Amino acid sequence: MAERDLQSIYAKQINIKGIVQGVGFRPFVYNLALKHNLSGIVFNTSSGLYINVEGYEDDIDAFVLELKENPPKLSKIDEIAIEDCDVIGYKDFSIKSSKANDGFVPISPDMGVCDECVNEMMDEKNRRYGYPFINCTNCGPRFSIIEDIPYDRPKTSMKKFPMCDLCKGEYTNPLDRRFHAQPVACYDCGPLLKYVGENANVDPIMAVAEDLRDDKIVAIKGIGGFHLAVNALSRDAVLRLRERKNRYGKPLALMMKDVEAVKRYCHVSHDEIEILKNQRRPIVLLKKKYKFEGVSDGLDSVGVMLPYAPIHYLLFKFIDFPIVMTSGNISEEPLCKDNDEALERLKNIADSFLLNDRDIVNRIDDTVTSYKANSERVIRRSRGYAPEPMVFKMDFKPILAVGGFYKNTFCLTKGNYAFLSHHIGDLDNSKTYVYYTTEIKKYMKLFKVEPKYVACDMHPGYLSTQFAKSLDLPVIYTQHHHAHIVSCMAEYGIEDRVIGFSYDGTGYGLDGNVWGAEFLIADLKDFARAGHVRYNPLPGGELAIKKIYRTAIGFINEDMNYYEEYLKRFDAKELEIIKTQIDKKINAPLVSSMGRLFDAVASLIGVKDTVQYEGQAAMELESIIETDPSYYSFTVSSDDQYVVDTSDILRQVYADYKKGVNKGIISARFHNTIVEFTAYVALKLGEKYKVDKVVLSGGSFQNKYLLENITERLSKEGFSVYSNSKIPCNDGGISLGQAVIANYRMEV
Repeated sequence: MAERDLQSIYAKQINIKGIVQGVGFRPFVYNLALKHNLSGIVFNTSSGLYINVEGYEDDIDAFVLELKENPPKLSKIDEIAIEDCDVIGYKDFSIKSSKANDGFVPISPDMGVCDECVNEMMDEKNRRYGYPFINCTNCGPRFSIIEDIPYDRPKTSMKKFPMCDLCKGEYTNPLDRRFHAQPVACYDCGPLLKYVGENANVDPIMAVAEDLRDDKIVAIKGIGGFHLAVNALSRDAVLRLRERKNRYGKPLALMMKDVEAVKRYCHVSHDEIEILKNQRRPIVLLKKKYKFEGVSDGLDSVGVMLPYAPIHYLLFKFIDFPIVMTSGNISEEPLCKDNDEALERLKNIADSFLLNDRDIVNRIDDTVTSYKANSERVIRRSRGYAPEPMVFKMDFKPILAVGGFYKNTFCLTKGNYAFLSHHIGDLDNSKTYVYYTTEIKKYMKLFKVEPKYVACDMHPGYLSTQFAKSLDLPVIYTQHHHAHIVSCMAEYGIEDRVIGFSYDGTGYGLDGNVWGAEFLIADLKDFARAGHVRYNPLPGGELAIKKIYRTAIGFINEDMNYYEEYLKRFDAKELEIIKTQIDKKINAPLVSSMGRLFDAVASLIGVKDTVQYEGQAAMELESIIETDPSYYSFTVSSDDQYVVDTSDILRQVYADYKKGVNKGIISARFHNTIVEFTAYVALKLGEKYKVDKVVLSGGSFQNKYLLENITERLSKEGFSVYSNSKIPCNDGGISLGQAVIANYRMEV
């Protein structure tokens, strides 16, 4: 620079916002500056990355172009601001220490270990051979270890591990892959494993492998918390895990060694393989080839993930079978993250423990996803995906949206960002509720959001709603199904009016009844209910959600004689009680729910009379579908609203059942009927309201058959069809919808 004519030297100040810390952005900028003969500085701030470069104009232009078009793999640029500034006369380019300010920076999610680190870990000549905490700037823990921003080692749980000279040399060398990789460590200076159990093997990994081969249950500390692991091919081991964990019925997730193992046990497409191999490493729902007794009984699918932590790769060196990897908790409680916590809470479940001394600051479950309707569809958004924010064109007011009751997430908004939390869980557990309120405070601190408003569901009984009311903030109440639709609209940036089909289990309606199969005309602020599936009584309320024959009886209550043979399956005294509840309207709320309609059909045709978890009957009905193009006739009244009458549909379902028609054919016809009446209503509403955009949201659209066939059917009719992809269509997405609705309602 000293030899250059200073009159021809330009200077640019560049501020970058997004996921730009902990992902190798500073060394990338350093090397890029050297490549283009630029001098200057780069450093982290609490709001992103600051760069000041000096050099010839064409060199700076080339630098900026490469900065935008080829940033580090794990980074995500949300905003880049470039302006001219005075030439200072830097002699070289250097990386400076982080500087705090009043801003905030998005935090990178935890990412699976990269191929380079895996290769080093498997190389006997490498100093990190077999080291179970290997990582670099391109992989490893992020959100799970961070305490505060800027993301530097002293503000992570790695602060208690002083680096050895070799690690420090890597950490401080801008040309090294581990430059400022905050979790960098090795055998000499980093965290180590500890085995607790009866196995005599001195190697912790080999001891765990032997335990798994012996059908024992092992609690393994991972990136975001503990897993409980057993041999997935051992029915006895799986059932023992279910009994001890008190998790009955709900499917369990599996981990398999590699893609070849997945192909051996599952049907898997190219797109599903790409999702499995993605560094975010979600659990992906796949069609089964192998039965996996006790894992996902009654379903044709199973959740599968590939190894993502170094410890997983090391473990699969010694075992050749898939393993159950389910959350390390007693059912419905928060995930265990600390050693002492796990040893106490899991002592009656696990036979042995694989611990380590790297603390988990932020517990986070595995993400669950699937591939359908030509896109990845996130079902549970957590590790690898959260807390990566969504970026919008709108300027959000500072809002806290507290979410729903089941599958809870919350959402904070600020500026152009919406920070949708990781999966919290169902709030009917006291420990989960405490965890929920704690995480809200943590997100507010990390992302420097001080809410001025709080948005919540209208349901007065939701703990999230009660929490919202306890805050000293103005409360904006949102309707559950409107929030579903808006969550999808927000994801795709849709601002005009849409036809919204919101299909799920239950949600509080404006008329005080239970909604769940709704036809809406909606925008981001308000909605009108244009129709719904006919109301039917739900005898026993919440009880009927588990004892789904009660739901069926409520749906057929006006036509009991036709279903005489069906009713003989049940206790006569209970039937009288149920009839009394319906007749006298005692704890028999009216429901228009798609989820409850599925329950009624499942019971009528003998698939299930009781369920162990929400959505089980619908999932099993989908699993038995066989090819059949026909559908049942249906009636839609259109006085004030379009109302689909379920009574004729159920009579035809039951008539097929009595004739001995294959249950898979009945299921196909029932699903096709939903497709057809959805299309019928869409055409009527499109014509009436002059709207050609349709949004599909709500938990029922986790159903692959429904989503794909409704999307195809409506597309053929000329509609533009949108459905949740990055945001869960179930209640895990409604907090985003709540936040967007609240923001529009607060506009002056």
